[in-house]
Amino acid sequence: MGTDDNKAIVRRFIDEVFVQGRPEAVDELVAEDFVAHSWGPMPPGREGLKRAMERVARGLADVSMRIEEEIAEGDHVVVRIISHARQVGEFMGMPASHREYTIEEIHIFGVRDGRIAEHRHQADFLGMMRQLGALPEPG
Repeated sequence: MGTDDNKAIVRRFIDEVFVQGRPEAVDELVAEDFVAHSWGPMPPGREGLKRAMERVARGLADVSMRIEEEIAEGDHVVVRIISHARQVGEFMGMPASHREYTIEEIHIFGVRDGRIAEHRHQADFLGMMRQLGALPEPG
């Protein structure tokens, strides 16, 4: 598979898994031995990802992710996105605030044989926590 194919798989993953939260998309798009390197304690594989999706779905609504940049080389795809959501339930240990956030995130995906095999993630969690009211604004 070429880099264009890998980018297409990542775009589908972002839309169908992260935004829509479709567990059946995990079976289609994710390798059986998938590893999430930056999501905290989580067992490898598809089932761990599905459980993480359930937790996020209980905490967030109105999720959107807009890809701003996309870079692919070999079997890796990097995307910079703007994500937005409204917190409707407990999320990352924070009680529901019913507030919205918009932050920048960077995701690095490893693709193998047409499936997402690994994932790394960096995001403006400090900005998110401030927007959700868990931390005071600076100044």
